[in-house]
Amino acid sequence: MNTAGLIATYETHIQAEDAIRELNRAGFRMKQLSIIGKGYHSEEHPVGFYTVGDRMKTWGGVGAFWGALWGMLFGAAFFWIPGIGLLGAAGPFGQVLAGALEGAALVGGVSVLGAALANIGVPRDAIVKYERSLRADRYLLIAHGSNEEIEQARAVIERSGAVDVGAFDTSGEEASEPVAG
Repeated sequence: MNTAGLIATYETHIQAEDAIRELNRAGFRMKQLSIIGKGYHSEEHPVGFYTVGDRMKTWGGVGAFWGALWGMLFGAAFFWIPGIGLLGAAGPFGQVLAGALEGAALVGGVSVLGAALANIGVPRDAIVKYERSLRADRYLLIAHGSNEEIEQARAVIERSGAVDVGAFDTSGEEASEPVAG
């Protein structure tokens, strides 16, 4: 079975969370979703974070957003990424990002985030676009699955207010052109 992926970019955490809820209602498996975004906005600085079992708790900032996602998606973590800052990640991509941080001997000017995105098959030219989106306080929603599952996710995501949707496959080739939302 061929596996594929889809990355949708959202302007706000509310749009991203709504998209996750719509995917859940459509029957998309939550363990195949990841979200990445800044842990705060300039006017919403968190005071702190702590974990309780598999759940992340926070005081201040967009804590309600991240707290809801920790309950819906598999795994959660916050990372300090040089050049980007504090990023929250929920879902399986968090483990990929942690692995890239552990193997931080990077070659060719690729950032830790870029290495993690490349590890899941995102083409290099798209990596730059996604890093730029995160620096601009946008949120990335990543769906993984079979080609059929990704087409199901695309149908939901294209109606969800994403500003950009791009597909990739595990060979690292762009599976389709980005679609403006």
